Amino acid sequence: MNLGTLDLNLLVTLDALLQQRSVTRAAEQVGLSQPAVSAQLARLRRHFHDELLTRVGNASRLTPLAVQLKERVGVALAGVDRVFTAAIDPAATTREFSFVVSDYAAAVLGPALAAVLDERAPGARLRLLANTPHVVDAAEQVLAGLDLLLLPHGFLQGLRYQDLYTDEWVCLVSADNPEVGDTLTAGQLETMPWVATYHGPTASTPAARQMRMLGIEPRVRIVTESFLAIPGLVAGSGRVALLQRRLADRIPAALGVRALPCPVEVSPLLEAMWWHPIHDDDPEHRYLRELVAEAAAEVAIHRGDAALNES
Repeated sequence: MNLGTLDLNLLVTLDALLQQRSVTRAAEQVGLSQPAVSAQLARLRRHFHDELLTRVGNASRLTPLAVQLKERVGVALAGVDRVFTAAIDPAATTREFSFVVSDYAAAVLGPALAAVLDERAPGARLRLLANTPHVVDAAEQVLAGLDLLLLPHGFLQGLRYQDLYTDEWVCLVSADNPEVGDTLTAGQLETMPWVATYHGPTASTPAARQMRMLGIEPRVRIVTESFLAIPGLVAGSGRVALLQRRLADRIPAALGVRALPCPVEVSPLLEAMWWHPIHDDDPEHRYLRELVAEAAAEVAIHRGDAALNES
């Protein structure tokens, strides 16, 4: 298709129509008259050979094609915005950078990253979006419209990434659990009730998967998608959970839990940032990746980790 024959202003109107599902509200959003937006909707309908919006009673609904277009239009407009608002000096950017992160990554890397941004890119804004199994399953599509996904290895393939730091897994138990001494045994891991994170057919931590491969099938009683919720779910109970050492080190003693070495060998967690290849040559995005790596280096220093590299 020859882009020179297209009126790219229609993209803005299409986005407003798909969001508002109303010609009147879309006109208000884009600052045009209602007749002008109605005319543009007619052009869009001719282009796509589809009604896009259909009346059902007193409301308008999106056609199946319009539902498919809604996310694509947002990604396309974000790309256009980046082309025309790219700063000559990336450090002077006023761009909002969107990260998909778990609460673990937000707690461990977030403070260092916020400090680096304050110093090196004071005009930038950081938006942290919650990680979910659905986001991981659709990572390539999601990252076409966002900037970075912070996620350990073991879930994604085919995307750009840079390793950030390592962490180790520990077992968290209640400080007053009378059945647990200074160490845990593999047998106890099989009999104790578990608090599990991201537990499902396609959702699990790499450490939990390794334990199952070793023949230890946890008796899962509670499932959460929040690592920060684990201490409260373990305290005062006979439950056990896997938690990252860097996060366990931040737990106040008053919460009444303690971290013990895992009695079976599980590989360390290798945290990385992932992005879509379309961002490779974006100068602001490249600068962002440098800042994230700088923040991760600050995190790594506290436990003596070696510097990690981009792939």
